[in-house]
Amino acid sequence: MEEENKTEEKVQQATIAEIETEEKKSQAEGVKKACCSGGCKKKCKNMWTIAGGVLLVLILAGSYGYKMYTQKVDIGQAGVKVKLEKFLSENVPATAKTEIKDITKDGDLYKITVVVDKNEIPVFVTRDGKKLMQAQGVVELDKAPADGAGAKQAQAPEKTEAENKTDVPTVDLFVMSYCPYGLQMERGVLPAVEALGKKIKFNLKFVDYTLHGPKEVTENVNQYCIEKTQPTKLGAYLKCFWKDSKGASTDCMKTTGVNAAQVATCVSATNKEFNPTEKALGLNKDEAVKFGVQGSPTLVVNGTTLASGRDSASVLKAICSGFTTAPKECQAALSATSPAAGFDDQAAAAAGGSAPAASCATPPTK
Repeated sequence: MEEENKTEEKVQQATIAEIETEEKKSQAEGVKKACCSGGCKKKCKNMWTIAGGVLLVLILAGSYGYKMYTQKVDIGQAGVKVKLEKFLSENVPATAKTEIKDITKDGDLYKITVVVDKNEIPVFVTRDGKKLMQAQGVVELDKAPADGAGAKQAQAPEKTEAENKTDVPTVDLFVMSYCPYGLQMERGVLPAVEALGKKIKFNLKFVDYTLHGPKEVTENVNQYCIEKTQPTKLGAYLKCFWKDSKGASTDCMKTTGVNAAQVATCVSATNKEFNPTEKALGLNKDEAVKFGVQGSPTLVVNGTTLASGRDSASVLKAICSGFTTAPKECQAALSATSPAAGFDDQAAAAAGGSAPAASCATPPTK
């Protein structure tokens, strides 16, 4: 491949130089004929000398221009990375974790190692960033995906109202306990849940994978068991848990009056039943599959996955869309400011942050 590319480049260079030379000669001959007809031979001689000098300059300029062209079409490692990232974002499902590991020059190409869900895939991209080559064939990077084929598969929910109406709506919030955006949504949801009280059935549930290490598996199970054994204590516990990113579970159980012994018994039984891991938590797997949960946070009202702002006013509106007849509590004046993302000691965004739709949504290969 490398030798063929070099040969092709030499042929192209020779052809361009030859064409340029012939064009310049033709122009010079025209000048000579125009001058050397009639009685101006002396002037003609001088003109031909000038024309010859101009021709030489043009040929040299042409060579320099070709050299500059071949340099110009090398968009560099940074340029290739941008193009490849765009290609991956358009053609790899959003549920897959992708990474560009390294980029090195390899002859007339750039060699790139792309990691997709921990699988390393070597690809090659031409220096002008137009073609990607791998074992399956050649891809035109500048060509738009046909018929939306490159659209992300893990789309955000489009519905803003619950399709099913009930007297007592069921509200499921799927999160990861250490996901900053899950915590952001929890901050928005709890005031709405507290305002509606027993008029709704609220469930804190968990995405079936984790992204924040073994501590997240442990904390997910803790919260699952607090809700299962002492649901009225969950809200107070969460408000305490949000304060410290280093892990304050034990202290928060004490300060909020959670019966730690009951939680410990539940945790033991839950671990035996589900054997939760970072890649497969199991706690709410069936519901996550049923509702198409892709990441943290995901809000589901009466079985409809909803797109909602994370401020309490927006969440209240989303939840109240599930009532057959909305109660007066749906008119509660709640904050319309998006909460901070993350723990109090390391908030990922200030109140009213710029990424209210961000999520922890990159499931690993199972």
